[in-house]
Amino acid sequence: MKIGLDVMGGDFAPEKTMAGAILAQKEMPSSDRIVLIGDKELIHQYLKNENLPTGDFDIVHAPETIGMGEHPIKAFSQKPNSSIATGFRLLKSNEIDAFASAGNSGVMLVGSMYSVNTIPGIIRPGISAIIPKENGKVGVLLDIGTNPDCKPDVMYQLAILGSLYANYVYDIEDPKIGLLNIGEEEEKGSILTQSVYRLMKNSKDFNFIGNVESRDLFNDKADVVVTDGFTGNVLIKQIEAIFEIMNKRGLVDDYFSMFNYENYGGSPILGINATVVLGHGISNEKAIKNMILLTKDVHDADLSKKIKKALS
Repeated sequence: MKIGLDVMGGDFAPEKTMAGAILAQKEMPSSDRIVLIGDKELIHQYLKNENLPTGDFDIVHAPETIGMGEHPIKAFSQKPNSSIATGFRLLKSNEIDAFASAGNSGVMLVGSMYSVNTIPGIIRPGISAIIPKENGKVGVLLDIGTNPDCKPDVMYQLAILGSLYANYVYDIEDPKIGLLNIGEEEEKGSILTQSVYRLMKNSKDFNFIGNVESRDLFNDKADVVVTDGFTGNVLIKQIEAIFEIMNKRGLVDDYFSMFNYENYGGSPILGINATVVLGHGISNEKAIKNMILLTKDVHDADLSKKIKKALS
């Protein structure tokens, strides 16, 4: 397997991305290769400073960099030699098997949809986050930003994507799917959540258990919680902020340490024809390492093909 890494993506690139690649390589079998995509001179200089042979990695020169604040469509089309555009070009031509980046998430989404395309039948791809459970397990929350203005049929498909992701990557058998709402009763919530509930009710595509409230995120009531991208993004950033406050005050125990984003590395874009994983923009070397290892796990799970099969 060849995993492409956007060396220039992230607030602390290329130093942290390179350091993370070195850490990941030590935990991967020799048959797997990390393809470093970025400024060749910077990559060679970093490896030289670390006294590492360049032959340990495949290196693809990409002299342009896309900033975190650039407009996604404009940047992707106007910077064809950027590390992100080059990565998608390699992915589309099967020169790499998967692609990971902690760079501009909007550009990564555009690249996914225009280069490798969505799986036939998928209206909009989604992005998820991992939620630690009090019992030591994990759950899946989606969408967390890709679809801020969701339609009911998109959220129905998010439930399918989340169920397959939880099953095949996190080994959760017959995942329990909950719809995030302001109450458990069927008639509660907005026009959107009421419409989604009616679609999900009695579904044979996944194990729908009904509405769940935000206080249920961390217990075992649901394995996958579905919401619109606006709500999901606000929720996940609030969780991150609370963790940071607790960490600064020395209140983090073994359970709350599971909320550290570094442990999960990133999130796959669900519903596209290839394995593409997004990392957090502030990723350090540990987060980059785990992003690469997650990319390997998602690809090994053959998730895209399983989603295609489920939709067919």
